Amino acid sequence: MKNAPPIVNPAGESWYRRSEEDVLKALGVSLEGLSASEAKERLDKDGPNEISAGKRIGIFQICLAQFRSLIIWVLIFAAVISAVVGETVNVIAILVIVILNAAMGFYQEYNAEKSVAALKLMVAPQAKVRRNGRALVVPASEVVIGDMLVLEAGDLVAADARLSDAATLEIIEAALTGESETVTKQTAALTAADVTVADQTNMVFMGTSVAKGTGRALVVATGMTTELGRIAGLIQRAQSETGTPLQRKLDAFGRVLVWAALGIVAVLFGLGLLRGTGFYELALTAISLAVAAVPEGLPAVVTIALSVGVMQMALRRVLVRKLAAVETLGSTTVICTDKTGTLTVGEMTVRKLYVAGQSYDVTGEGYGPGGDILRDGKSVASVDWAALIALSTIHLGCNNAHLLEEANVWKTIGDPTEGALLASAAKAGLDRETLERDDPKLFEIPFDSDRKRSAVIRRMPDGTSRVLVNGAPGPLLDICTHIYTDEGVQPLSPQSRADILGEISAMAKLALRVLGSAYRDLDDTTEGRSAGAVERDLVFVGLAGMYDPPRPEARQAIARCRTAGLRIIMITGDHPETASAIANEIGIATQASVITGAELQEMSDKDLQGRAAMTSVYARVTAGDKLRIVRALKANGDVVAMTGDGVNDAPAIKGADIGIAMGQSGTQVTKQAADLIIADDNFATIVEAIEQGRGIYDNIRKTLQYLLAGSTAELLLMTVCVVIGLPAPLLPIHLLWINLVTDGLPALCLATDAIDADVMKRPPRPPTERLTDRGFLATMLLTGTLTASVAFAVYLYMLGSADAETARSYAFTVMVFSEVLRAFGARSESKPVWTISLLTNRNLIVVVVLSFGIQILSQHNATLGNLLKSSPVPLADCLVLLALSAVPSFVLEISKLVRHQR
Repeated sequence: MKNAPPIVNPAGESWYRRSEEDVLKALGVSLEGLSASEAKERLDKDGPNEISAGKRIGIFQICLAQFRSLIIWVLIFAAVISAVVGETVNVIAILVIVILNAAMGFYQEYNAEKSVAALKLMVAPQAKVRRNGRALVVPASEVVIGDMLVLEAGDLVAADARLSDAATLEIIEAALTGESETVTKQTAALTAADVTVADQTNMVFMGTSVAKGTGRALVVATGMTTELGRIAGLIQRAQSETGTPLQRKLDAFGRVLVWAALGIVAVLFGLGLLRGTGFYELALTAISLAVAAVPEGLPAVVTIALSVGVMQMALRRVLVRKLAAVETLGSTTVICTDKTGTLTVGEMTVRKLYVAGQSYDVTGEGYGPGGDILRDGKSVASVDWAALIALSTIHLGCNNAHLLEEANVWKTIGDPTEGALLASAAKAGLDRETLERDDPKLFEIPFDSDRKRSAVIRRMPDGTSRVLVNGAPGPLLDICTHIYTDEGVQPLSPQSRADILGEISAMAKLALRVLGSAYRDLDDTTEGRSAGAVERDLVFVGLAGMYDPPRPEARQAIARCRTAGLRIIMITGDHPETASAIANEIGIATQASVITGAELQEMSDKDLQGRAAMTSVYARVTAGDKLRIVRALKANGDVVAMTGDGVNDAPAIKGADIGIAMGQSGTQVTKQAADLIIADDNFATIVEAIEQGRGIYDNIRKTLQYLLAGSTAELLLMTVCVVIGLPAPLLPIHLLWINLVTDGLPALCLATDAIDADVMKRPPRPPTERLTDRGFLATMLLTGTLTASVAFAVYLYMLGSADAETARSYAFTVMVFSEVLRAFGARSESKPVWTISLLTNRNLIVVVVLSFGIQILSQHNATLGNLLKSSPVPLADCLVLLALSAVPSFVLEISKLVRHQR
């Protein structure tokens, strides 16, 4: 009989709340599966089971995007001006800067357009389905709603599906939820509403993998209607279009610069016309003024500063995918971070043991054998070892995981919880080879979600059999009748039962995952190998409390963030109790108020925006929840950095101001969506990257001030001379030389200067702070006025005793000397030059010496003199000009002292 058509649209349905019969009816299918014709009909209707890569940005569009900045157009304008005055060399130099800047930006953006495409790598290439009553393998793209998936260990799940059968089925959902533990699946309907993906134990999802067991599941969503497809859609919509803080500020500055230059040129050009000045002379003057207003080296300096930052970050294990992200880090006010693997080690570790009425602490991190077992902070006495070995033997004997050391790093193959128990047993001195030789395994009863335990029967050295059981402590205690004590096995009294329950509660309050262990000696008359036959009348031995411990350096890194005025927010898929305990332990928040994903679903965006300002911990959240949190923080005016490793983190990473992926545990999708990749998955490395970002911003700011102060001096000198009717003190070639060479080379040294040691002792700058604030402009105007005044005085004096060409050479020389000397003081806006070691920027010393040498050489070399249109200046006069050129720097350093005293 042909299956009936589905009576509802599957997308958005709460399938986890429906029984198997309801699901079959809703999908219009039977347990025998679809027929070939039905599958084709549904495939034609719904389309292939594929993740859409979305609309891709073309290469031509990416190229054009590199010329959106007004600064670049100012630079192109400068090239046009240089071409008008016949300065071919300068035209080539400026265009090379423009082309290199565009090429680097193109490379970064082209590589950034691969986020959603990487999702396709996570989709199973093939799937096993049941059709016409038999199992067959089909391309995953041909899986349709209503298909019955057949799942086995090692399979990638091809679509979202509701389980109809599960035999010890465990799924690895780390890529989707961010949590490393396997999820045990079952088939019963869930009664609760609004259950998060991580808690939908009767569902399997596209892109996850089967760790162990088998199962069958009815497909309820394919392609872009799956959870993975929904995340792909979020990634496509999440990209911020506002640009980085530096991009916005440079664009704003470029607009001011363009209009200011045009305004000054227009006013002076009109003034010249009223005076009857010749058109050619006016045009030459206007060109000179326009060139003076343009800091031609600025885009190159910014690009190089960011590029050098990229190299320095690489040394600190930070890989930068987008140049502008380096600076954005420096303006970050909030870091949203995942818990597992970033703030924590990412490996389950046994922390406490309870056996024979005594509690023990276990030291060491991860799966390695390093560490000790302590009682009351001291080494365990020999009398305690018998009980510990009894407990550790069960941990080791009822265990299918394996530990492997690769490149001095211990890893687990299998379940992380069992790996933690193996490491704990190793610290007790046990090893698997000895156990397997002396107590060989006879058979095993795997874990299932109904019993909540697993069991292994082993042959003991005396020929008897013993069942070893590990499982959830509450249900395990219910089937125990005796207890292991220092005096031997005793009946399990009500008081002993109460003590055990009290210890379970105490471990749970510490956010530890608690596992109980028990055993029973079997007699030869035991019939069958079922769980019911062997899991009864057990001897309770003890408890193990484990968790994923914080990284040792996480607390210190978070303390540095607090000093630096950064707010840390933990966003995790883990349980609220665990998230709160870790947040309290590492200093994110004390007695943290936790918002869960279910609570987020009930909040409007406006409500979330209000709560986001005071909430530091979010738990059991989905990919969409994370993106909403990031957007709420951005709406509050924060500059948000988002870290993560799973596919569920990718939309929020894409939507944040700065996206940070984990290099070791991160999925390819997440890395493609990110701006930065942290190679060692360490939160402390993120803090180091923020320090680097702040330093780079400081360097760009002081470099910009250095360049603009020079342009201001040139403009003031040119304007004053034009207004009072004097000949132009500087020619276009002089201005281009100063802007590109004399200012440009020291500016490069400033842009790559050593980072101030106090950069992480001040709060982050406000996102709305202008790059050219009042203090910046005041210093720029003071510097420009001082430099222009000295140059004007020299020019005016020389006009009275020599011709205009000689006077220009003297003015040109004093401008060059002033700019070069000022570079030393420009290294800090607040610290006097003598408090900063010259040896921390040796390149600047070399550039200053070369600049002096080239300037003096140009006055005594005919070829260079002709190129720069410079007349000879005696060496004695050069020394006088050098002394005069030091006046602006001297005044600026005195002003720093005055400001410091205030």
